[in-house]
Parts: sequence; C-alpha cells; structure tokens
Amino acid sequence: MATAALATHAAPGGRIPGNKGIWVGICCEFVEFLVLFTVYFVARAHFPEAFAEGAERLSRTAGTAITLLMLSSSFLIACSVQAIRAGRRRQSLYWLSGGLLVALGYPLAKFLEIRWNLAQGINGESGIFFTVYYYLTFNHLVHAVWGILGMFWVLARHLAGAYDADDYGGLEALASYWHATDLIWLVLFPFFYVLA
Repeated sequence: MATAALATHAAPGGRIPGNKGIWVGICCEFVEFLVLFTVYFVARAHFPEAFAEGAERLSRTAGTAITLLMLSSSFLIACSVQAIRAGRRRQSLYWLSGGLLVALGYPLAKFLEIRWNLAQGINGESGIFFTVYYYLTFNHLVHAVWGILGMFWVLARHLAGAYDADDYGGLEALASYWHATDLIWLVLFPFFYVLA
C-alpha cells in the first residue's frame, strides 16, 4: 500500500512530456537527420576545400537570425507550457501566440536568405557544399513548417478550451516537437555557417 502511494506520488516527476506518438515522430526525425549528418560528414571528408569555401559565401547574418528565431519561439512555447501547468490559461495562450508569431519569422528569414543566395549565384548546382546545404536546410524547413502547422492546430484547440492545468498533453507534445526541431537547427547552424 505504501509502495503504491509512493509510486503514484513519484509518477508526475518521472513522466515523459507529450505523448507516445510525438516521441515516435521525434525519434524518426532524429534518425532521418542522423543519416543526413552522415552524408554531410562523408561529403565534407571528400571535399574539404569546397566546404571551407562554401561556408564563406553564406550569409552568417541569415543563419544567426534563424537561430535567434528558433530559440526565441522555443522559449515562448516553453513559457506557454509552464503557464498552463500553473493554471494560467490566458497567459499560456499569449505565450503560445507569441511563439507562433516568432516561429513564422523562420520561413520568412529562410525565403530572404534563399533570395539573397540566388542573387549571389548560389543554388543547388553551385557545388557539393551547396547541394548538401540546400538539402539539409530545406529538409529542416519542412519539419519546421510541420511544427508551425502544429502550432496553429494547438492554438485553435487551446482557444476552444481543450487544455487546462490537468490536461495539456497536446500543448506539451507540440513543445517537445518544436524543441527537437530547434535542437536539429542548433546542429545545422555551426555545420554550415561556422565550422565548414
């Protein structure tokens, strides 16, 4: 009896955030990018000069802006989860809305970066570095767009009253996915804009 009570009391602290489905998706995302990172390292090992020269041609300003947008939106969404856990539904909605607005800056920044790249003559056929760069960053953009669509869905459900201090699994699942996508960008950023 005492053991059962202790286990019940300990369960919330040891609980995995979100739901099983989102973690299957996150694991698939990580496996996919692990394969892509392997491609990056193989290409870089075979063409070190191309990677060194290619990185110099990219806009570090754009890469830094995307990094700041990803980190800021992740922070705001984490604040949304914390607010709903504390029973502050309205604050949670504000934080989530802010996270969505900041996240929308990512595809805009990526569009402007690509436009700048093309104006500089940098496209997917500009060499192995840029082929790998476009493939990995476009792939990340696709995952980020899925996350942004998820934000719209979760925000609509949140506005409809689907989440409260006792039931916020959908919001937590979104936060988990967005943090995973953020983490992948934090690997991509130095790969292309700093270390190459």
